[in-house]
Amino acid sequence: MMEKSSGGPSDRGILALFLVWLTLYFAARFYLEANSALSGSSRLAIAFAPAPVFALFLWRFIRSVRLADELERRIQLEALAIAFPLGLLLLTTLGLVQRAVELNFQDWSYNHVWPMFAFFYMGGIVVARHRYQ
Repeated sequence: MMEKSSGGPSDRGILALFLVWLTLYFAARFYLEANSALSGSSRLAIAFAPAPVFALFLWRFIRSVRLADELERRIQLEALAIAFPLGLLLLTTLGLVQRAVELNFQDWSYNHVWPMFAFFYMGGIVVARHRYQ
């Protein structure tokens, strides 16, 4: 998954970027929920604030996959080959369910669905690593 499989500095740097993004995401989310009187432009600025950190995380993560050995790249590809279709299945099914019945926004908004993609990816990593052990 990372440049060095030994848990080296690159692994920690990528993980640190992810944790910084996650912290910014939840800070922005809670601040927006608590301050509904802010102007639209201020709300948009806060909503977009975590995006550059996530873009940096993606750039570093993709670079680490490119620098990884062949087996690690294969594991990453298989994990994504599992996660992406599962994510599509989730979104398309929720889209149809939403047309069939009223879904509670407090339970099924994007805020609640996006973590499933991370779980699908982590599950794909587990399956792929088990396959190549």
